[in-house]
Amino acid sequence: MLKGILFFILANLIAWFQFNSQFVWPWFKDNPIITCAVFSFPMSIFFWYGINNVMSEAEYLWTSKLIGFGVSNIVFGILTWIFLKEGIMNAKTMTSLILSSCIIYIQIFWK
Repeated sequence: MLKGILFFILANLIAWFQFNSQFVWPWFKDNPIITCAVFSFPMSIFFWYGINNVMSEAEYLWTSKLIGFGVSNIVFGILTWIFLKEGIMNAKTMTSLILSSCIIYIQIFWK
């Protein structure tokens, strides 16, 4: 399960840069085709292995979906805070990140 979560983290790191680098660096805004071509293959592979590894230990496909959802929210929040200086220390965002963590916890430990 941990290996699958690590693949989801890597996939979401790449996804964030593929879709949001345009708001950080002008080059990416002017080169969407190259950006998608460079990032999409490794991102897809990491998502594939994330789902594959979670499903090797889970009974339902929903487990991989919900773990992926929780991981994506956490990665998005951290990278958006680091690169775009959008605050995560407000009640709404922190609550969402805590709930995302709870979703991951439930999927891993609730049998």
